[in-house]
Amino acid sequence: MRITQRAKALGLGVVALAAAVGLAACGGGDGIENSGGSESAQTVKYQPPPSGDLTISQWPLYIDKATVPNFEKATGVKVDYIEDVNDNQEFFAKMQPLLAKGQSGGRSMIVVTDWMAKKMYDLGYLQNVDKAGLPNVEANLRDNLQHPDFDPDRKFSVPWQSGMTGLIVNTELAPNARSINDLFDPQYKGKVEMLTELRDTVPLVMKADGIDPNQASEQDWLDTIDKLKQAVASGQIRRFTGNDYTRDMANGDVAAIIGWSGDAVQLQADNPNIEFRMPTEGCILWSDNMVIPVGASNPTASEAFMNYVYDPNVQAPIASYNSYVTPVDGVKEVFQKTDPDLVNDPLIFPTDEFTAKCSTQPNITGEEEQTVTRAFEGVLQG
Repeated sequence: MRITQRAKALGLGVVALAAAVGLAACGGGDGIENSGGSESAQTVKYQPPPSGDLTISQWPLYIDKATVPNFEKATGVKVDYIEDVNDNQEFFAKMQPLLAKGQSGGRSMIVVTDWMAKKMYDLGYLQNVDKAGLPNVEANLRDNLQHPDFDPDRKFSVPWQSGMTGLIVNTELAPNARSINDLFDPQYKGKVEMLTELRDTVPLVMKADGIDPNQASEQDWLDTIDKLKQAVASGQIRRFTGNDYTRDMANGDVAAIIGWSGDAVQLQADNPNIEFRMPTEGCILWSDNMVIPVGASNPTASEAFMNYVYDPNVQAPIASYNSYVTPVDGVKEVFQKTDPDLVNDPLIFPTDEFTAKCSTQPNITGEEEQTVTRAFEGVLQG
């Protein structure tokens, strides 16, 4: 039987958003101290057996209740598991001043989305992993995640979970919302929310207008952001949010949102009228990744945790809990014995047909990133 909990981050707010998007506008250039770049990246000094303390920064309610205690019991490592990632840019704004000085703020592992992991690595803020400490990852990482564009050899990243950005709707309030363009329908005025994540929201709106986000020009980005700006000015869009949009959906304040696939299932625990819908134009595909920052005090324990959650028997309760796409081969076989209803769940095991129209998060860098991010910042600040 599916394990369900209240939706992620019901009590979180979008903290320090202005500071976050301000730093985002700097991209990889002005205002960010580069501590060496990826060419000089250190490799984790893996020194088994794991011991001591491990501090993890993670997105809210992304793990079942038993995995961390079981890991502590199996290894003797004491884990401080902090759910303090609500938005990639917001988290980066908090961490960047420390990482630029070679400090991790006590964290030995953090979880961020593909593009942010790449950005942090290029700035010299992340270490390469020692694959000798990750035999389960080497054996069980799904084939289609082994060579992503942002980290082709998986030098510095290990997927935590993957997912889809699409529509989450309250079927009582927005029964016919199936396209991203439906979010601009006047009947939903003031009942729509979108993500503060630039690479989720803007590409989905571009897709709805027939633009391939991975082939989009800078002007395509700016035109789409202008469309969002007009929707904010008219009152069509209620607000832009991080992971805390779940609170507004749970409270009935919104009818339809751009949101993340697994959240919809957790929201259904309280309201069966809430569901994830694959947009008619397709979704945005992404992964959140476990990475080890510079200055990590216990990288051996980090790798031990990464390796532990890549045991299919450990991963299965995590996937059952959060209903995101599991990156670990062998989980379906576990579910056949423990949770047969989940074997064909398209949110955990999406088929090629289900994601046929989906795109990966586009990679924008340099001056284009700075220009586009500044424009999007103007929308977020109203």
